[in-house]
Amino acid sequence: MSPVQLSGEIAAPEQSEQTLVRKKAVHAPAVLNEAYEYPRPSSFSRGTRVDINGVSILLISGTASIDETGSTVHAGDFRAQTWRTLRNLTALLESEGATWKNVVRTTCYLRDIERDYAAFNEIRTQFYREQGLDPLPASTGIQAILCRPDLLVEMEAMAIFETPREVSRNGRPAK
Repeated sequence: MSPVQLSGEIAAPEQSEQTLVRKKAVHAPAVLNEAYEYPRPSSFSRGTRVDINGVSILLISGTASIDETGSTVHAGDFRAQTWRTLRNLTALLESEGATWKNVVRTTCYLRDIERDYAAFNEIRTQFYREQGLDPLPASTGIQAILCRPDLLVEMEAMAIFETPREVSRNGRPAK
């Protein structure tokens, strides 16, 4: 029997205890606008949060050097775009109570990997050290034509963390 989706929740097939999967969009409007708010909307969420059995999974969409108005920031400056991209990813993680220590995987897209990979890796290494990451996330680097010609770098991330259990009035975990 296949799962049934109802209003953003997926009920698993019959089991002794039914599992409920909840999902919602991830937002960080103070630093990054929503793509569907563009004059010509782009139909995706900045990220999706999936909660199942006390575990949360954040699937952060490709994120770049975009500001809260949807404009590209630091056109032509690879290093500045990389730092802004990391700032935007950090804000999206924090909006759901996660940190870089919860990130298990990244995918990194560079417009010109031969020209920019050394600088990208230098910045990423510095940033990960500042975050105190150990182990480092799994990662893949790809050369790609990005969605805007002025973007030089884009990253997506996956984070996994335990969801705090709700506590009932008597101090016991809520069901």
